[in-house]
Amino acid sequence: MSDMAAAYAADPHGIGARLREAGPVHQVTMPDGTSVWLVTRYADVHRALADPRLSLSKRNAKPGGYQGFSLPPALDANLLNMDAPDHTRLRRLAGPAFTARRVAELRPALTDAARGLADAVAARLAAEGSADLVADFATPYAVLAISELLGVPAASRGRFREWTAGLLGAEATREGMAAIVREMYAFFTTLVADKRAQPSGDLLSDLVAARDADDRLGEDELTSLAFLLLFAGYENSANLIAGAAYAALADERVRAAARGDGIAALVEEVARHESPALLAIRRFPVEDVEIGGAVVPAGETVMLALATANRDPRRFTAPDTVDLGRDDLHRHLSFGQGVHYCIGAPLARLEAEVALTALLDRLPDLRLSDEDPAVWHQSLRVRGLAALPVVGGEPARPGHR
Repeated sequence: MSDMAAAYAADPHGIGARLREAGPVHQVTMPDGTSVWLVTRYADVHRALADPRLSLSKRNAKPGGYQGFSLPPALDANLLNMDAPDHTRLRRLAGPAFTARRVAELRPALTDAARGLADAVAARLAAEGSADLVADFATPYAVLAISELLGVPAASRGRFREWTAGLLGAEATREGMAAIVREMYAFFTTLVADKRAQPSGDLLSDLVAARDADDRLGEDELTSLAFLLLFAGYENSANLIAGAAYAALADERVRAAARGDGIAALVEEVARHESPALLAIRRFPVEDVEIGGAVVPAGETVMLALATANRDPRRFTAPDTVDLGRDDLHRHLSFGQGVHYCIGAPLARLEAEVALTALLDRLPDLRLSDEDPAVWHQSLRVRGLAALPVVGGEPARPGHR
C-alpha cells in the first residue's frame, strides 16, 4: 500500500480534509500502484455522481488502469458496473422490493429482531459486565435483515463478516481476496440454484422467476444482483448502526436529541458524519471531462470521496460536529445521487432507526467502556467500527419500549 493510501486508511477524515483544502481534485496512487483522480469537495462530488459522462462500466476504462475488485462474470455483472440501458433494466426488476411502502412492511419483523438482540446484549452485560455492539448487535441484526429479504438460510450467514473483512480490510492481500471471491462465487451460484429448485417467496426467488419465465436478466446478472444486494446491503447497514450508536453514547447531547422522534435525525446525521462508504464506486470518463478545474482524460479512473465531501465546510456548518438540528440533514451524499442513488437506502434507514430505537429504549443506561475504546477499521473503502465495547446498568423494565 502506498504511503498516502495507508495514511488515508488510518485517518480518512484527517487526510481527506488536508486533500480537500489543498484542492478539489488530486492524482493519487492506489495500493496496486495505479493512479486515480480523487475528487474531494462537495459541489464537485455532487455533480460527478450524476454525470452521465462518468461511466461505471469497465468497458470504458483504459487498459491497465485501476478497476477495483477482480470478480468472475457471475458476480461482476451487477448494478455497480453498469450504465443504461442494462442498469435501468436491472434496477427496475429489483426496485419494487426496496420502495418505502414495501420496506415499511418489514418493520414488525425488524422490530422483533432488534428487540431480541437488545435483550441478548442486556443478558451479556448482566452475565459478563460488557458487550460489543458490533459483534453482538449491529452485525447480526444487519445480516438477519438482508438475509430475510433475500431468503438466505440461517446456517450460511456467519460467513459474510469473514468475507467482508478479507476484501475490505487494510491488510487484504491479492491472494486472500482471490480465495474469498472463489468462495463467494460458489456460495451465490449454489444459492440461486437452490431458489430455482425450491422457491420460498423471497426477493431472490422472485428474481429467479423473472429470469426463468421472462428471460429479463441473464444468469450472470441474476447471481451478480444477489451478490450485490447481500454483500453491500448488510455491511453498510451494520456500519451505519454501529456508528450511530457510538455517536449517541459518546455525547450525551446527541443522545438526548435522539430520544423519541430524533432517531431518524441521528441516522441521517451519522450517515453524513461517518459515511459508511468512504469512496463511491470508481468511474471512467467516456470523454475528456472537466472536474474541479482539472481535465480528466477519457478512460482514466475517477474516485469520488463521499466521506470527505460530506464534511466540506463549504456545504455544511461545523461539519466535524454531530448536530441533529441541522436544517440540511438529507443533503449528504452517502447514498449517492442521480440514477445510481442507492437502491437499498429506504431499507438501510428503516433498519437503523428500528435497531437504535430498540437498543436505546431497552438499555437507557448503556455507556461506552472506559477500558476498551472503540476501534475503527482501517480501510480505503469503508468507514466502520471493528469493535464497540460497552458497559451498562440495569436494563429498562419489561414492557418499557
